[in-house]
Amino acid sequence: MAFIRTAISSKVLPRGNSVAGARSMSSWWQTVDQAPKDPILGVTEAFLADPSPDKVNVGVGAYRDDNGKPVVLECVREAERRIAGSCSMEYLPMGGSVKMVEETLKLAYGENSEFIKDKRIAAVQSLSGTGACRLFADFQKRFRPDSQIYIPVPTWANHHNIWRDAQVPQRTFHYYHPESRGLDFAGLIDDIKNAPNGSFFLLHACAHNPTGVDPSEEQWREISNQFKVKGHFPFFDMAYQGFASGDPERDAKSIRIFLEDGHLLGLAQSYAKNMGLYGQRVGCLSLLCEDEKQAVAVKSQLQQLARPMYSNPPVHGALIVSTILGDPDLKKLWLKEVKGMADRIIGMRTALRENLEKLGSPLSWEHITNQIGMFCYSGMTPEQVDRLTNEFHIYMTRNGRIR
Repeated sequence: MAFIRTAISSKVLPRGNSVAGARSMSSWWQTVDQAPKDPILGVTEAFLADPSPDKVNVGVGAYRDDNGKPVVLECVREAERRIAGSCSMEYLPMGGSVKMVEETLKLAYGENSEFIKDKRIAAVQSLSGTGACRLFADFQKRFRPDSQIYIPVPTWANHHNIWRDAQVPQRTFHYYHPESRGLDFAGLIDDIKNAPNGSFFLLHACAHNPTGVDPSEEQWREISNQFKVKGHFPFFDMAYQGFASGDPERDAKSIRIFLEDGHLLGLAQSYAKNMGLYGQRVGCLSLLCEDEKQAVAVKSQLQQLARPMYSNPPVHGALIVSTILGDPDLKKLWLKEVKGMADRIIGMRTALRENLEKLGSPLSWEHITNQIGMFCYSGMTPEQVDRLTNEFHIYMTRNGRIR
C-alpha cells in the first residue's frame, strides 16, 4: 500500500514540484492592491449608483443635448452611410490611414502649409489624443532619455499618468491663478525663463483642460518668444480644435504663432470632441522636423514604438474623418455643426453667469464667460462640491470643473 501511495503521489505531483510550490503559484497576485479610482470616471460611477430622479452629472467630458443624451453629428452619419460596405477589414499600415493623416495635418498646420508640401512633418494615426501623447512620451524617453517634461498646474489628470508610465520625469509650471480665476501669465513666463535650456513643455493649444483659461494672442507670442530664447521644445495637446471657438483656424492660432517663429514642435490631435467620435479613438501625432530626411526617420521610429503597443490603429474612425474632411460638402456641414456646438456652449456660459448674478450673488462670475471650451473652472472648493453632491445630487470632479 505504501508503494501504491508513493506511486500515485509521484504522478499527482510531478518531479520537482511540492505543496509549497503549489502554494507559491496561487500567491502570484496577492501583492496587487486595488488601483485608485479615476477622478472623472469615479464621478460617473457614483452618479449611476445614485437612485435620485433629480440627479445631474456635470462632470463627464462629453457633449450632450438638452436632454442629456449623446449627440451624433449629421456629417458623421452621412460619412458612415457612404463608407458602409465599401471597405475591407484589412489592417491599416502601422502609421495609419494616409488620407486621414493628410487631412488632419491640413487642419492643424494650414491648408497650404509649406511644411506639408516640403514633407517635413512626421505623422502617424494614433489612438485619439491620449494615444498621441503616450506615443510622444515614449519617443521622448527613447531618444532624449535624460530629459524631463514641464506640465502646467493644473492639467488634464491623465497627462501625469502618461508621462509617468513612460518613465519621463515631470516638473510643473505655473498656469492658473486661483484668485483671479484666470491665467498666471507672470508665473508662467518666470517658469519658462527659469527652466533649463532645451526643456520640453506640454502646452494646451486651446480650451485648456480643466480651466478653460487660454492665453491671448499677444501672450502666446510672448510665450513663443521666450521658448525661442531658451531653446525649449513645445508639445501641444489639441483636443478641441473647432470645438472651442467654433472656428478651427482661430483655435489653431497658438500653433501657427509657434510655426511662424520657426519652432520645431510636436502635436497631438483628437477627433473625440470636435466630431463626437469619442469611442472611435481616432487622432494623430505629428512632429515638425528639420527636413524630409529627418521626418522619414522620425516617422519610422514612431511606427516602431506603435508596433509592440497596438500594431495598427483602427480603420473605421479614420474612414469617417477622411470622408468628412476630404469632401467639400461634408466638411462644410461639419464646420457648421461644430460651430453650432461651440456657440451653444458659449450661450450656456452666458446664461449661467446671468442667472447667478440675478440671484444676487455678491461674487464675481466674469470668469465663466472669460473661459472657453466645454469646461468651466467654477472656483468651488472640494467641500462645496461635496455638498452639491450629497444634498442636491449634482455630480462633478472635486476641483470644481463643470462640463
